[in-house]
Parts: sequence; C-alpha cells; structure tokens
Amino acid sequence: MFALIQFAFIQNAFLAGSVVAIATAALGYFLVVRGLTFAGHALSSIGFAGAAGAVLVGIAPVYGMLVFAVGASLAISLLGREVRERDIAIGVIMTFALGLGILFLSLYHGYAELAYSILFGSMVGISRADVLRSAVLSLGVLAALAVMARPLLFASFDPNLAEARGVPLRALGSAFLVVVALTISIAVQVVGVLLVFALLVGPAATAIRLTYRPGRAIAIATLLGLAYTWLGIVLASVSPWPVSFFIAALSFGVYLPVRLLVRPTASRAVRPQGRELIDPALAPVEQHHG
Repeated sequence: MFALIQFAFIQNAFLAGSVVAIATAALGYFLVVRGLTFAGHALSSIGFAGAAGAVLVGIAPVYGMLVFAVGASLAISLLGREVRERDIAIGVIMTFALGLGILFLSLYHGYAELAYSILFGSMVGISRADVLRSAVLSLGVLAALAVMARPLLFASFDPNLAEARGVPLRALGSAFLVVVALTISIAVQVVGVLLVFALLVGPAATAIRLTYRPGRAIAIATLLGLAYTWLGIVLASVSPWPVSFFIAALSFGVYLPVRLLVRPTASRAVRPQGRELIDPALAPVEQHHG
C-alpha cells in the first residue's frame, strides 16, 4: 500500500477520486430524494456526446462534456415543466445526444484508448492538472449545494407548500440540474460514462436506507464513496481489472444486503404525491420557512 502511494499517478488517482467521491455523495443524496436518478443517467450519456465531440476537435473531453451536459440540463428544465414532460424531454434529448456521440466517434480516427477512457474512466491517466480542475469544480458543486440545501429539502419534501412559501421551484430545479451536470462531468474521468451511477447513486441510496436524517445520510454516503474509491484504486493497482469495475462492484455489493436486510426507520413522512419521505428533516425545514 505504501509502495503504491509513491507513484505520482497513484497519488493523482487518490486525490481526484477523493474529491469526486465527496461531491457525488453530497449531490447523490438530493438526486435520490428528488427522484431524478433517470435525469442523472441521461446527463451522463449526453455528456458522452460532448466528450466525443471534444476529442474529435482536439480539446480535453471534460470541456465538451461540460458544454453538452450543462446545455442539456437547461433544455430539460425548459421543456419539462411537469414530471411526465420532463421524462419525455430527457428521453428525446438523450437519444439525440447518443446519436451525435456515435457520429463523432465514427469520424474520429485517433487512438481508440481515448474513446475507451470516456466510456469506462481512466484514473491512471489523471494528471495533476486534472486533479486541480476536479478539486475546483468539486468545491463549486459543494458551495452551490450548501446554498441550495434548505430550499431543496423543502421543495423535495413538500413542493406545494414550498411554492406557497415563495420558493422558486422552477429556477431551483434548473440550478440543481446544472449542478448535476457539473458533478457528472467531474465524475466521468474516474468511473466513465457507463458507470457514473456507481458513485452518484450507490452510496446515497445505501445511506438513505440506513438513516432518514439528511446530514447523517450525506455523511454516510461520503464515507462509503471514499471507501469504494480508495479500495477500487488499490484493488485495480494489483490486478488487471479496471478501477471502475471494482467501484461499481463494491457499490452494488454493499447496497444489496443493506436493501434486503435493513428495515427502514419507522418514522416517516409522506409527500402529497404519495412517496415516502424523511420525517426528521421535515420539521426543521418547515419551521425555517414558516
């Protein structure tokens, strides 16, 4: 273990993986609570088209992914006013973006390894500049979540009451999707487009099963995300298998027994739409806005 850390590329992998794990864990909690996991999956697929386009024109894939993912998040917000409209808009935009991604890859005649890294991640190829960029973007994501946390909780638990209290639901939802797009663009270099959910949803889904308190859930998700990432890097460094496989396997291996064996907390609240929500968090949020 200590011998591995002496290598610069392993140090970069640990640093980039750690900041990504922290950002995805915090965002993943709100993504799961708001029922936007499909949107997160779609934005990662849409970002793939942007990354492929960036590779085609000779710039860093992360910049193309940022442009496409953020642009798609704004388009989804504009086209999807209602839940049904949102899902339709997500599906249409995602399929169009995937078509563009396939076109860009077919036009690209460079090394296939670069396209492979977009799909599956390439932590061993992360440079110090990538680490710095990931850290800056992750800090921006965490700062945005800190500002939006209370209204996001309020709007997630009781959107009708939140709107009556003056919470700008439309603007808040759009801003949140932009933050999701930024986070996915950061995480893709670690686990790739196909497995970004391993860090974005897996730790948060497990944590929510263990506790309904937002602060505790985010803390547990962060610890799980860091553990999956660190163990994944170590296991990948001593085996021929990729880091993304180990991270995804660990995420699934922990979530499944928790989902099957752990009973949810008895204290619950129910949304007006009929979905179960977190009772302990409702009181402080409602009191704050009341």
